[in-house]
Amino acid sequence: MGKNCRFYVDIMAMHEEVTGSCNLVIVKKPDGETVRFVIDCGLFQEVEYDELNSVLPFNADNVDFCLVTHVHVDHIGRLPYMVKSGFYKPIYATETICKLLPLALNDSFKVLSSVSKRKNVKCLYSEEDVTRTLELLEPCKYDETIQVHENIKVTFLNNGHLIGASLILVQISYPGYEDINLLFTGDYNNKNIFFDVNPIPQWILDLPLTVIQESTYGDMNSNEITKCFQDNIKKCLNNGGTVVALVFSLGRAQEILYELRTMQKNGELDLQIPIYFDGKLAIRYTDLYIKDGLDVKDEMREFLPENLTFVDKLTRSAVLADTNKKVILTTSGMGTYGPAQTYIPEYIARKNALIQFTGYTAEGTLGSRLKGTEFGEVVEVGGLIAKKIANVEYTTEYSAHAKADEMIEFLKQFNNLKLVLVNHGKIKTKNIFAERILKEVDTKRVGLLGREYFFRVDPYGLVKTLSTKFE
Repeated sequence: MGKNCRFYVDIMAMHEEVTGSCNLVIVKKPDGETVRFVIDCGLFQEVEYDELNSVLPFNADNVDFCLVTHVHVDHIGRLPYMVKSGFYKPIYATETICKLLPLALNDSFKVLSSVSKRKNVKCLYSEEDVTRTLELLEPCKYDETIQVHENIKVTFLNNGHLIGASLILVQISYPGYEDINLLFTGDYNNKNIFFDVNPIPQWILDLPLTVIQESTYGDMNSNEITKCFQDNIKKCLNNGGTVVALVFSLGRAQEILYELRTMQKNGELDLQIPIYFDGKLAIRYTDLYIKDGLDVKDEMREFLPENLTFVDKLTRSAVLADTNKKVILTTSGMGTYGPAQTYIPEYIARKNALIQFTGYTAEGTLGSRLKGTEFGEVVEVGGLIAKKIANVEYTTEYSAHAKADEMIEFLKQFNNLKLVLVNHGKIKTKNIFAERILKEVDTKRVGLLGREYFFRVDPYGLVKTLSTKFE
């Protein structure tokens, strides 16, 4: 069969660092056939990569299928753009993701549409593109192996990162050859308060495997996390102030609601203090947690705190007018969009207010800009100029990502680890984590997945790396 008898895959990242997640895999079979698929297709949220949102460095109409790891906008926000660009093949995701995606993509479109109107540019995709994307969804059950293409099987595995999230095992076979087994972690966590995270089945642990491993917190151990949220809340309220807690609509919002409920039960938060919850998408997700159940375990269905009021555009002014001490939960988690654009300008100049970020803030977002602003400095927020007088705090204690030590333990489970490709992290962090893997994990090769190189892998591990030519 000559040179066409080779059997390998090329793995490429369409993103460089944390957001805009999209991995392209090109399968080359011994009979000469080529199969292409992508894992996720997310929006870039770092300002320096914003121009990449309108660029797909591959022909979308040549992609045979798509796999989705979870419903965060930096992993699913450009699916409609890929459809607009010519992709119209199956999108495989867990059953819960398929329930959440209509809300997520329609909200993403509204945000993009609003931003494009403000900038007087064409929107990245249309509402019709969202509808066409949702038509392509193929719901999948956890732990069931499905045939997604000739010679390619996929298994979605439980992942604590987010409700509905998964690790995705891709097994590529061809008669007469050993399988090529790829495990994509997506954003990974080993625990979640709302559901139990199942262990990886033994048969997968024994496979010869290439793992594409996220590294968001690859330079930090779990024992380095400082818990400050509760103390910050109590200090602000004891001084008669207002807390504005920034939350992500899915996952973080529900976890912070549960944290406030726990504080009430423990007598650390007065039941008379009003709690306001603002963010249309976050409220709709919360309703699904309670009524649909999704993957939520029964004992966690009741997670709402006492004295909670849901807020919308019509009632927001009353919340702002309330001068009593209170807690406001609002989206977006990085402060750049949503009702946060109303609350932060209102409270940033108040000395007894707390602006509390509860998660990651990408470079260029409002949350990131406030982090670099000293007390008393002038800042531009939502088109307004104000002095930063309020206390602005950040915490990683609720992060949905495993830390370096937890990811190392995750990798140590595998009994035949051929290669680890470090993905989804700042460049410096990826390097630090890759070096740690080499020292602590039984694998000979570790690669840094980014936009500069692709990795060619066969059944026995790494073959070579080559320039992607789309730096």
